[in-house]
Amino acid sequence: MKAVIEVENLVKDYGDLRAVNGISFEVNEGEIFGFLGPNGAGKTTTIKMLCGLLDPTAGKARIAEMDVRTHPMEIRKQIGLVFQTSSLDDRLTGRENLSFHSRLYNLPRKTEEERITELSERVGLSDRLDERANNYSGGMKRRLELIRGMLHHPHVLFLDEPTLGLDPQTRSYIWDYIQELKNREEISIFLTTHYMDEVELANRAAIIDEGEIISLDSVEGLKDQLGGDLIFLDTEDNERALEKLEAEFNIKIEHVDSRLKLTVEKGEQLIPQLTQVLSDSIKSINLHEPTMDDVFLHLTGKEIREAEAEDNSMEKRMMH
Repeated sequence: MKAVIEVENLVKDYGDLRAVNGISFEVNEGEIFGFLGPNGAGKTTTIKMLCGLLDPTAGKARIAEMDVRTHPMEIRKQIGLVFQTSSLDDRLTGRENLSFHSRLYNLPRKTEEERITELSERVGLSDRLDERANNYSGGMKRRLELIRGMLHHPHVLFLDEPTLGLDPQTRSYIWDYIQELKNREEISIFLTTHYMDEVELANRAAIIDEGEIISLDSVEGLKDQLGGDLIFLDTEDNERALEKLEAEFNIKIEHVDSRLKLTVEKGEQLIPQLTQVLSDSIKSINLHEPTMDDVFLHLTGKEIREAEAEDNSMEKRMMH
């Protein structure tokens, strides 16, 4: 499979602070590639380097076989970008925002009109295009920005936290639109997010923390690193229960908060045996398949909220 994005040992320093620390990866044509990490982990900095908005300190990056340092203008014709925060002109109507963008890319007027009609119908905005953007809800603005990013038939679409700040229902709608656009347009999507459920939609994902990629695989491959299903167990005496379980079973057992976490294969088959060994001392028992939350905790030793608290302090240092 052909790579549309190639990154090799990419580095970005802000003074004595290293925001991106020698990352390497490839994104294949036609895939959704997830870039998962807490706020401040280096996701947006990476996107800005790939899009030619920031010069790398070191390393190489190529998009559609063009170097981001030497061919920035050519690359911008090949990519679409939806920023974290709205970059619309609220004084213009939705249609005027899109027309202004199409002029920047020298789209013929007929092509512009066809694309605006086609894409606005697809994302459910055709009846609101002639309203000023300041009357749009957050979800409508996101949809308009998706249209804008797709208007010139990009080869790669960069989505930097595309649903940040939106309510769960609107986030779900936005993802329906993204997947519809991706399937019809046959493009590659590079997605940054700190929402674990969104990265589940990717074909492959890289987990980035403190500027470094700590794992990269298919979503299922990342989950497989945990070694099986997870059982959370709370008993009358967890220490005593731990001793009994270790004597009886050869499985991985950890303390998590006030519960025991067991990592096992075919968890549903083990539960009857657990209840038999621990008899009636069990207060609660819970089985679930691994999630990306579990993967992040397993790889970093912390939950993503903890990582965000740490990385927010780093982000403040970068701004001063």
